[in-house]
Amino acid sequence: MVSYDQLLSERVKIVKPSGIRKFFDIVATMQDAISLGVGEPDFETPWQIRRAGILSLEKGKTFYTSNWGLAELRQAIAQQTEQKYGVHYDPAKEVLVTVGGSEAIDNAIRSFVGPGDEVLIPEPSFVCYTPLTILAGGTPVALPTVAEDAFKLTPDRLRAAITPRTKMLVLPFPNNPTGAIMTREELEGIAEVLRDTNILVLSDEIYCDLTYQGRHTCFAEIEGMRERTVVVGGFSKSYAMTGWRLGWAMGPKELMAPICKIHQFGIMSAPTTAQFAGIEAIRTGDDDVQRMRTQYDLRRRYLVEELRDMGLDCFEPLGAFYVFPSIRSTGLSSEDFANQLLQDQKVAVVPGTAFGESGEGHVRISYSYSMAHLREAMDRMRKFLKKL
Repeated sequence: MVSYDQLLSERVKIVKPSGIRKFFDIVATMQDAISLGVGEPDFETPWQIRRAGILSLEKGKTFYTSNWGLAELRQAIAQQTEQKYGVHYDPAKEVLVTVGGSEAIDNAIRSFVGPGDEVLIPEPSFVCYTPLTILAGGTPVALPTVAEDAFKLTPDRLRAAITPRTKMLVLPFPNNPTGAIMTREELEGIAEVLRDTNILVLSDEIYCDLTYQGRHTCFAEIEGMRERTVVVGGFSKSYAMTGWRLGWAMGPKELMAPICKIHQFGIMSAPTTAQFAGIEAIRTGDDDVQRMRTQYDLRRRYLVEELRDMGLDCFEPLGAFYVFPSIRSTGLSSEDFANQLLQDQKVAVVPGTAFGESGEGHVRISYSYSMAHLREAMDRMRKFLKKL
């Protein structure tokens, strides 16, 4: 008889299932439930982008591309980056097209992290960084952030966490789940701590176009940081292209070559149809990004006002499409709050602890949903809080 437990990798056993998907799966079985749990735009991919993908299929462009991705797409990504941030990347050797930003993150961690290496991860943060570090054999080191510091990583916190074993720092800003951003001045403070080290930076900037105050700063634009930074981006959030599974990684060729090597053997190339759609997105999608960002901003301000009116402390998020209110005043843990809200009012939010222990006392609410959806959810949440 087969013992499946003995067959499992010890690293896989350590990794816990996603706390986001747990609630998503429960909602799928409930009638009349409202989910505020998944970070997926409710907008359809703009028509001209879909049409470009359809046209590529009609023309029979269904073959593998280069491992690095279509040259035209890499050129477009590099040009867009230089126009926005003044950072130049060689599209031939320094831009890799990946299956979403998630693959780029995984490949970057696996390329440089091994047993004994520590990866510094500001928390709360997206659920993938810690498991991927463990699967690579590394040791995740949480750097807790707090609402009093606007959920930003501070130079002092970073400096105190660095050891001789530190290999990589993850910079997840704009942040999922908190919506926190970091200004250029604040990033320069982080850069100053790193300047005399040999620490790599994985800068996950998937939400770079969803910033509601000022301009997003790419970490690679900070003096001296390009040479040690892998920047991850993608099409999912900005262009409402989650299901197309298209992202990218950019960095010095010395860093990108090993990342591409893993991509080459594990993936081969990103979906060809999605790559043609991505070219069109960069060429003509700016107005669509602005339109969607305007709607997100309206929803953002509505939710913050509603949650505060209910008596919940709510940090004002300035990026991404999440709010991260404190629910400590209810006396419930994050897990209990989310479970009771789901059972009592059929509204799904994600416990803050899904994003690290420092998320306790908070829940994540996504506003990548319509205003009608959000209003109904807020009405139900208000009823729940009154019962408490």
